[in-house]
Amino acid sequence: MTHWQIDEVPYDHADADALRKAQRVELDARYGRDDHEPGTPPSAKDVPVFLVARTADGAAIACGGLRPLDDSVLGPNVAEIKRMFAHPSARGTGAATAVLRALEDRARGLGMTRLVLETGTAQPDAIRFYEREGYEPIPLFGHYVGSDISLCYSRAL
Repeated sequence: MTHWQIDEVPYDHADADALRKAQRVELDARYGRDDHEPGTPPSAKDVPVFLVARTADGAAIACGGLRPLDDSVLGPNVAEIKRMFAHPSARGTGAATAVLRALEDRARGLGMTRLVLETGTAQPDAIRFYEREGYEPIPLFGHYVGSDISLCYSRAL
């Protein structure tokens, strides 16, 4: 089992930005458009936790963040996982699972009792990943309601 260095970095950190740009390229290719996420794009202002997994030599290979949600969306103490991504070369290595577990631990530390997320219908690999990791399908929420390309998941912490 490989152990990953998980670093908490600002959302706008260069390594985080590079991983999110790689994610955007992949999503644009899968969906054939650049408007595949409804709602307000995440930013440094509303994603207070952003984690990056690194290889032994320091290369950033996976990432994910937490955006606390307003109580009116899904109730109290809920955060949304945002910008979860593993570089294709890191898939199947456990790096994404390490980031996900670290996000869950960090969310617990912030008093969150539930995590939610949105992924897309053209991402069967992400769907399999979240379901394997204990996330259950839920109705579309917030800005995702009515989207024909969104699937939402939740996990109690």
